[in-house]
Amino acid sequence: MPRDPLIGLVGKPSSGKSTTLNSLTDATSKVGNFPFTTIDPQRAVGYLQIPCACARPGIDLSERCKPNYGSCVEGKRSVPIELLDVAGLVPGAHMGKGLGNRFLDDLRHADALVHVVDVSGTTDAEGKATRGYDPSQDIVWLRSEIVRWILGNLMEKWGSIKRRHIAVKATPVETLQNQLSGYGSNSKIVARTLDRISLKEPLPEWSEATITRVVEAFVDEKFPTVLALNKIDHPDADKNIAKIAKQVKDPKEIVLCSAISEVFLRKLGKQGYIKYTEGADYLDTREDLIEAGDANGGNLKPLDEKLTQRLENLKDLVLYRFGSTGVVQVLTRAAELLGLVPVFPVRNVHNYTSGSASSTAVFRDCVLVGKGSTVGDVYRKVMGDAPMAYVETRGGVRVAEDDLVVVGKNDILSFKVGRA
Repeated sequence: MPRDPLIGLVGKPSSGKSTTLNSLTDATSKVGNFPFTTIDPQRAVGYLQIPCACARPGIDLSERCKPNYGSCVEGKRSVPIELLDVAGLVPGAHMGKGLGNRFLDDLRHADALVHVVDVSGTTDAEGKATRGYDPSQDIVWLRSEIVRWILGNLMEKWGSIKRRHIAVKATPVETLQNQLSGYGSNSKIVARTLDRISLKEPLPEWSEATITRVVEAFVDEKFPTVLALNKIDHPDADKNIAKIAKQVKDPKEIVLCSAISEVFLRKLGKQGYIKYTEGADYLDTREDLIEAGDANGGNLKPLDEKLTQRLENLKDLVLYRFGSTGVVQVLTRAAELLGLVPVFPVRNVHNYTSGSASSTAVFRDCVLVGKGSTVGDVYRKVMGDAPMAYVETRGGVRVAEDDLVVVGKNDILSFKVGRA
């Protein structure tokens, strides 16, 4: 049965990983029960913001959209997604330094990574206070640790791997998947890995350099990574961001963020000092709302001089300059790298309701599936092992089990259990 996508958060000590995790999991949109039945101490629930099906042209039912979990505000939906707090990130992790063994064991469960990087340059590779550190080094050694971990395990037994490959006349994908399954791989990931480097050389002839290329490609395929460049409001951040941007092949991997600013704004919002929506590019104070014509100032508390000045600084250094604190965008970018598709299971594909006949609430549920998922994959994720009679999409059109689900097509589904 397809499992829920899992996003791993990695980062050296003092990089802001814990603050980032707190900002991702402390969304004000929490309502109802979570779809995850078990969350262990290293796992948490974050919120991915997506466009909801309720606001699509021809549907326009956002006022009746009542999610069973998460929230939907004017067509912007917050969907729960599992996060994994990956431990022990220091150089030498692949040899067990720090909590290296646990770090690497946790890592294999993740589908994508968010690497929280301290771009202020005020912490060294082990998170100790310093000045002028080059944070681009953190990006290099993190990937190197993962590659060396997997490569070391492969090279240790490569002779026997090669002999078995020849003896059983296996394909390269079959042989590699047999070795890489322990890292959370599957045959599709291995096939994409080999396609990525256009490798035609027969496996028995691979040199150590070729195997290294394969492992590097596998790491990029198995662990797509968002670089959350944190502490962007620090004076030295600009030069470090510029250097990292030149080194990274795909600029979409980078998100600029200030986790501590997001946590601070949400705290003030909960305390009634400001009106703020997580990830927004603006905030409203009592004075702002009074000026806009609300005589009661939104019933917000007045700010003292210290808080007023701190908010003005935050707006100048973060919101006005970068457009947001960047924290919400971190999960959005991770979902894009994974190609996640939100799917809306409903009971009635004509009015989009899911509950009793008298219920008018629409799009109560939403599940996230990986790119390349089929209608059958979604059915098994939602319905388990129950026999499938048929599946309908918008307008009552029947769809095949092997039809792909993509945004805007086959992503509103009604499942009929029983014999066809």
